[in-house]
Amino acid sequence: MFDIHSHILPNLDDGAKDIKESLALLKMAQADGITHMVATPHIHIGRFDNSTTHLYNDLENLKAQALANGITINLAVAAEVRLDIELMTLVLSNKLPFIGKIDSFNCILLELPHSHVPQGYDKFINWLAKQNIKVIIPHPERNRDIQANPFYIERLNQLGCEFQLTASSLEGGWGESAKTISFDMLQKNLVSYVASDAHSVKRRPPILSKAKKIVSELLGEDKALELFYGNPKRLTSSLFNN
Repeated sequence: MFDIHSHILPNLDDGAKDIKESLALLKMAQADGITHMVATPHIHIGRFDNSTTHLYNDLENLKAQALANGITINLAVAAEVRLDIELMTLVLSNKLPFIGKIDSFNCILLELPHSHVPQGYDKFINWLAKQNIKVIIPHPERNRDIQANPFYIERLNQLGCEFQLTASSLEGGWGESAKTISFDMLQKNLVSYVASDAHSVKRRPPILSKAKKIVSELLGEDKALELFYGNPKRLTSSLFNN
């Protein structure tokens, strides 16, 4: 399985606190059957001001530590980018780490605030499209505005966005509203990826197998393979050279 959304790089955001925790997360992921992971630390202007150069350096350090500890997971890095008008500067200066490509478009994980969908989100996504950037929305099922008004999913879909669910949402780990929206999106064929959004071993672990089983039982094994393997492999082929 491919996990395209995780916070496994140490001491960069609210994910792994140190290299020990990073390695523990990787060992857990490997035991769960995950073969490829994209580290996606937050880029949240004013809170987590992570730079592309810094992220690549940290990735190389983690790769070396993983190899020394017998971990064979293939690792790459991108970012989970919080929607903010100030991102325009990073886009125009080519300082955003893309998570992959779809057709001729570069792709980013564009995080909405958990509490709401900001005004002007549609204009910003259209502007990104003009910069040849396609948006993947992580964990839409956990956004409070979307939970209150699923119209936002329809609108984001119309804007050309793809969607990535959090694996634990399918298990009810984020409440009934998030679980209901997740199942509804799956049944409407609106989901392209399911990822762990791993932050910690105990609270938010890198486990995909349970969600894969749920999707398989709901929609069949072929669909589960598409969401946990085929789609993420195609998206990240430029990161992993696979």
